[in-house]
Amino acid sequence: MTLDKRYIAVEGVIGSGKTSLARLLSEFLNAELILDAGESNPFLEKFYEDPSRYRLQAQLFFLLSRYQQQREINQQNLFNVYTVSDYIFARDGIFARLNLSDDELKLYEDVYSLLDQRLAKPDLVVYLQAGVKTLRKRIRLRDRPMERGIAAGYIEGLCEAFNHFFFHYTEAPLLIVNTDEIDFVRNKGDLARLVDKINSHRAGVECFVPVTAS
Repeated sequence: MTLDKRYIAVEGVIGSGKTSLARLLSEFLNAELILDAGESNPFLEKFYEDPSRYRLQAQLFFLLSRYQQQREINQQNLFNVYTVSDYIFARDGIFARLNLSDDELKLYEDVYSLLDQRLAKPDLVVYLQAGVKTLRKRIRLRDRPMERGIAAGYIEGLCEAFNHFFFHYTEAPLLIVNTDEIDFVRNKGDLARLVDKINSHRAGVECFVPVTAS
């Protein structure tokens, strides 16, 4: 498989399947895979338990660790090597605006603006969209200890924040994929059609609402 897009980023709310799709695309393309190091955040579990106390620490750790990862992409030869990431650097700001107080957000945005201008932008962003019921079901099925205490209201807030962000997103070509009715991990037909859509997308914003292949 070959694509004219050298750097593809997959995005989505927790439970959307973004890491699974990034792994599959990297296998198809024999690409360098960049995975969000979020689960290594020492403040994340504490944030889920007490958000107001640990939100700034968790957010700054995410920001700096993701910046270090994205700098690695800049150092690669994007003309000769495919790169697939399971996040975009800008996702950090979605959570910051959702979680931080006004004073904390001002500090965060000052740091973010200095770092963002130094990073490469994707050739394509694939945003995996799903409803709250679908996301909660997937989170329950994978049953990760640190995710068990996530409230339904928090997932709903994330969905609204991500949808708002990508409605206004203009930094790269964008493919929005509704994943409520597909399973690209277990269904090869679903995956093949999704890969075809990724391959055919050229510019601007496109929405893709597939149904499971029979």
